[in-house]
Parts: sequence; C-alpha cells; structure tokens
Amino acid sequence: MKYIIGIGGVTNGGKTTLTNRIIKALPNCCVVHQDDFFKPQDQIEVGEDGFKQWDVLDSLDMEAMVSTVRAWIENPVKFARSHGVNVTPGSKEPASKDIHILVIEGFLLYNYKPLIDLFDIRYYLAVPYDECKRRRSTRNYTVPDPPGLFDGHVWPMYLKHRKEMEDSNVDVVYLDGLKSRDELYNQVFEDIQNKLLNCS
Repeated sequence: MKYIIGIGGVTNGGKTTLTNRIIKALPNCCVVHQDDFFKPQDQIEVGEDGFKQWDVLDSLDMEAMVSTVRAWIENPVKFARSHGVNVTPGSKEPASKDIHILVIEGFLLYNYKPLIDLFDIRYYLAVPYDECKRRRSTRNYTVPDPPGLFDGHVWPMYLKHRKEMEDSNVDVVYLDGLKSRDELYNQVFEDIQNKLLNCS
C-alpha cells in the first residue's frame, strides 16, 4: 500500500521540524522537500512589489517535483533505496501489502493541481502574522531576506495562496503552529496511524 502525506502551510510554521519527526517514526518512509525545487537565483524575477518573487509557484520547478513524486509512486522501494532509506518488508504478508509512505513538505503544496490530487491526506500549518514574522527574523537563509521582504512580499503571498487554496475547496487538516512540537507531532502521528489502519 502506498500513502502520500502533505505537510504544507505558512513559512516558518514548523513544517520541516514536524516532517523530520514524522519520517523517523513511520515505516518505509521517504520525503520530498519542496525547497529542493527552487529555480536558480538568476531565474527568479523581480515583481511589481520590488522584490524577487521567491514565494510564488513560478520560483519552483513544479514539473520536476511532480516527476519526483511520480517516480516514488511507480516504485517506492527503488525510490527509497536510491534515497538511502532502509526498506523493511512486512512480516509474512505479500509485498503488495507492505506500507510505503511518502511525506511531501513545502509552503506551496496545495496550489498546483497536478500535485494536489496525489495526496492521501493534506496537513496545513498556520501561525499568526506576529509569530511568523518573529520566527522568520531568526532564520538564516542562503539568500538573506532584504529589508521589508516579509511585509512587502512573503506575508501577502501567503495570504493570497491560502485564499486560492480555500477558494478551490482543497481538503486540508489545519494545524495550529503555536502548539508545542510534541503536541503537533502526537496529533499528526496518531491521525496518520488511524488512517493507515483504516486503509489496510
């Protein structure tokens, strides 16, 4: 059985932290990080807001990302091995009954139709403006944030994309990014376990 989990939402919402804990706890689990699909810096355009447009779909090679996910769907064992993930077969069950899990993590997972339809469950982490801005200010990025980027580009793009997602009636499970790491992990892990039990 194959199961694809999305962990999306606002920048600095806790997606990567949650993802890293989940993938260690689940069997035969691989991960795809959307951040690995950013285009080179010289291909990122400057928008009308005066900032390089990092927080939009055009800054990402979404076709390559979907191809990567499809490679996992086609052969999760081969994908896992090529990504250094140990694959443990189920006890005495036929290979077709083994569970293989893919976690996809990123800030714009639910705004690209070819990707949206691949998820079995979609989580969406949200934090309020003040907390998001505070967290963002403590992060060191390869390309540092220019002054005013958060208010002039990052937050407005987050609101725009969240509204698009909600207007498209994408089915997501909202998570409160203000909860402790343990609370979030326990909530999501328990939810995934219940869903996997219901699938098998």
